[in-house]
Amino acid sequence: MPATARRKRLDSPPPRAGNTESETLRAFLDYLRTAIAAKVDGAPEPQVRTATVPSGTNLLGLLTHLTCVERSIFLGDTVTDWQATFRAAPEDSVADVVARYRETVERANEVLDGCTDLGAPVPRSRPGRPAPSVRWALTHMIEETGRHAGHADILRELIDGATGR
Repeated sequence: MPATARRKRLDSPPPRAGNTESETLRAFLDYLRTAIAAKVDGAPEPQVRTATVPSGTNLLGLLTHLTCVERSIFLGDTVTDWQATFRAAPEDSVADVVARYRETVERANEVLDGCTDLGAPVPRSRPGRPAPSVRWALTHMIEETGRHAGHADILRELIDGATGR
């Protein structure tokens, strides 16, 4: 796509919030969550679910995957096939997937609101498997979301030229 045809998305800068470790980690995670949801929201069909790279990665699949990761780490869901989480159901619209992600983030944040000790295990309902610390869970979600947000940046630019953070 020629440079003159590129569409620039307005993005907010990284957060400068938080006097505590917990506030800083959560601010960066929420910043990345907002960025990736915005990257998918409004993306055109069918390109949003079409692989534009050899790995088969697509925008809708990335957000579906991140929803599953959030649900696994913070809500205790069991995932048996992580590769399958990279595919949205054919009947899911962009709006459905974005809404599901935002609702999952809201529920995860409610869990995190009750976590005052970063060294304590994340509360979860999965028996037989030790829960990671809240610190580890937040750090992992920042890494996971940031990594896939970078993928989403490239995929969205390939789809319609939209760029941005």
